[in-house]
Amino acid sequence: MTRRTRVVAAVAGLALVAGLGGCAPSEPAGAAGVPHEGTIGLLLPEAQTARYEASDHPTFVSVTGRRCPGCTVLYANAGQDAAAQLQQAESMLAQGADVLVLDAVDTVAAAGIVAQAKRLGAQVIAYDRFVDGADYYVSYDYEFIGFLLGSALAGAVTERDAETEAEPDADAGPDAEDRPGVLLVHGSATEPNALAIAAGTRRALEGEDIDVLAEYYTPDWSPDKATEWTEAMLTRFPGQVDGVLAANDGIAGGAIAAAKAAGLDPVPVTTGQDGELSAVQRIIAGDQYMTVYKATDQQAQTAAELAVRVLRGEEPRTTAVIQGVPTVLLAPRAVGAADVEHVIVDGHVYTTDEICVPAYRDACERAGLIGEATP
Repeated sequence: MTRRTRVVAAVAGLALVAGLGGCAPSEPAGAAGVPHEGTIGLLLPEAQTARYEASDHPTFVSVTGRRCPGCTVLYANAGQDAAAQLQQAESMLAQGADVLVLDAVDTVAAAGIVAQAKRLGAQVIAYDRFVDGADYYVSYDYEFIGFLLGSALAGAVTERDAETEAEPDADAGPDAEDRPGVLLVHGSATEPNALAIAAGTRRALEGEDIDVLAEYYTPDWSPDKATEWTEAMLTRFPGQVDGVLAANDGIAGGAIAAAKAAGLDPVPVTTGQDGELSAVQRIIAGDQYMTVYKATDQQAQTAAELAVRVLRGEEPRTTAVIQGVPTVLLAPRAVGAADVEHVIVDGHVYTTDEICVPAYRDACERAGLIGEATP
């Protein structure tokens, strides 16, 4: 028995005593007649964001299965609980995981996962969120995403402001200014990607003739909390909110719900990120101005291929180095109403049948996504 085998066996015993769980094989340990090559673990942070269960998980499992029929894939979702994610990682390591692909709930707490993996001779690929000490990192440039959001918001509110009459809004307070006012609804303050998006947003808005009325870091990226805060700000700044910079599509949905509940028509220009189906539908309907589409299937595919190469002892090609960690950065894409057909539909992200359900059929017809229904 090798030293690593002895250590893994010891940890496995501890895992059984501690009752660690929450992860299960997504693929069998090798197809019939195929030697077992190793075990790869995928750890995702939460399920509130639709992409994780709809795209990242199934794509990762599918690509890994094709690239490495002899690999076992373990999977767990932490439900936004850092302690649960640590237990899930320990369980995977106890089952002999050679590579962990980790999208951390808490990137500081995740240092403990990296340390345990290194102690057992396993490698860690930080996925979507940077983790100090990881062996590799696969993600998008989130500051650039923030810049895309801020640039889109600035252009849209300025254009809309120019189209409206110069008279002050009757509902606006006495201190209201003529220039457009916006709310910045960021992601979680404990999440590095949210901080990077916020930095990119500020860079885009710097020098623009726009008044930032207030900003908020949304705990756990919660749409409900974004709704509550936006409702309060619409009351605080009546008639002054021309735009809402929402850091992702879930937050965008919450902000738009608040605006509609307040009777605003049209709703303020609202951004988003992730390219969720509901966001695409809101864009077609004119409720959401844009989203930043990240090809999460491409990201999951890249991470899966990287994990297999690492498992096999190969040296994968990377595109950058971030804080000493070899990194693969992928390019995001801003998507507005005019981009839905060629980016989303032609790119096989969602079909017109998925987008143009009955509630959005008229909007899809106006956008030219589908023809008019036959009487």
